[in-house]
Amino acid sequence: MINPPYYASDSRYDGEMKYERCGRSGLLLPRISLGMWHNFGDVNTLANSREMLHFAFDHGITCFDLANNYGPSYGSAEETFGLIMEKSFRPYRDEMVITTKAGHDMWPGPYGNWGSRKYLMASLHQSLRRMKLEYVDIFYSHRFDPETPMEETLQALVDMVRQGKALYVGISQWPYEAAQFAYDYLAAHDTPCLIYQGRSNMMDREKEREGIIRQAAENGVGYTAFSPLEQGILTDRYLNGIPQGSRASIGKFLKADRITPELVARLRQLNELAARRGQSLTQMSLAWLLKDSNVTSVIIGSSSVSQIRDSLGCLNNLTFSPEELQDIDRILFG
Repeated sequence: MINPPYYASDSRYDGEMKYERCGRSGLLLPRISLGMWHNFGDVNTLANSREMLHFAFDHGITCFDLANNYGPSYGSAEETFGLIMEKSFRPYRDEMVITTKAGHDMWPGPYGNWGSRKYLMASLHQSLRRMKLEYVDIFYSHRFDPETPMEETLQALVDMVRQGKALYVGISQWPYEAAQFAYDYLAAHDTPCLIYQGRSNMMDREKEREGIIRQAAENGVGYTAFSPLEQGILTDRYLNGIPQGSRASIGKFLKADRITPELVARLRQLNELAARRGQSLTQMSLAWLLKDSNVTSVIIGSSSVSQIRDSLGCLNNLTFSPEELQDIDRILFG
């Protein structure tokens, strides 16, 4: 059977999705972006990946977050995206914000990791080929490299923009002082940093405590949060222990020993609070991040259309009473 041609929904911009200005730039990002870290690699079915990407775009998700080594295997998420770009998304390319990154392990030898100009430039060229693109909208330095001079890493980002291979650049998981250096360097070279990507959720508030989110806002830089559901913990997945097939049962990125009886009890209390708000636990967890106007977007992962649909429901209620915020803190931290 031949798949029918894809035609994007005419209602994709009719108001379900909300968009936020990214820092002091002209770019608006959807409050929810779709990340392709897992579930889009060559070990996953192309049909399911295609269905999720089509559904996301049809519902106003215009930002697709990738990296060179997303899969598994390395590079295969970008290859999947490239196939769907060719078959479905090519007419809609200018409606999309497509991002990629480099900084973590990608290929063997001394030139396939960290933050050298050689690695970053080579990685970007490979990513463009895999995704069948002439440019990406945002290229990120995926992590801070303590050995490579920051000027070398940042100048590579500047040159990507000057060469037309990236429209904007960002940094991910850089520490506070290094991030400030990056903001100053990039601004001085007429390529202001667009966005900081950091790990943030109700349970992990390090970026807030470190001042990273506030620092980004003060420098006119947007902030996008990854792992907003703490590897699936902040969903209904573990309300009754560890289900078969879940990340905790597999144990690669989320270990089973994290799902303690005490944690399950806290999650059940959070779920009850979410229900009183008319939300699922997933929706409340995403809304908790998006209540902060300095958080431009959250990056969700997904293995099914139903998970994306559930996440989109958070946009119906992004406000919290002081009492609800106090209850969340009490439940999570005593």
